[in-house]
Amino acid sequence: MYAIIETGGKQYKVEAGDVVYVEKLGADEESEYTFDKVVAVGNDDGITVGAPYVDGASVSAKVVKNGKAKKITVMTYKPKKNEKRKLGHRQPYTKVEISAINA
Repeated sequence: MYAIIETGGKQYKVEAGDVVYVEKLGADEESEYTFDKVVAVGNDDGITVGAPYVDGASVSAKVVKNGKAKKITVMTYKPKKNEKRKLGHRQPYTKVEISAINA
């Protein structure tokens, strides 16, 4: 059984036992989190698609850790204007382990 969930403006295909890196959630480490925005649920019988979400479906997950991704360098440059800028950015994330799909 699998489910397609929506969080942080992105969609993820998950199964029980998967470890997924999602946009930062407001949850503490080692806590339980429930994803309510389930777009679709698939099993042996077929697939159930919501409009826009499947009624009564949810995905339970355990928050493993919160962290930041590797640093990326952002350069902006305008030729002939002597204008340039160098920035760094580290995107925050939450690592979750999917424990159950409730359909």
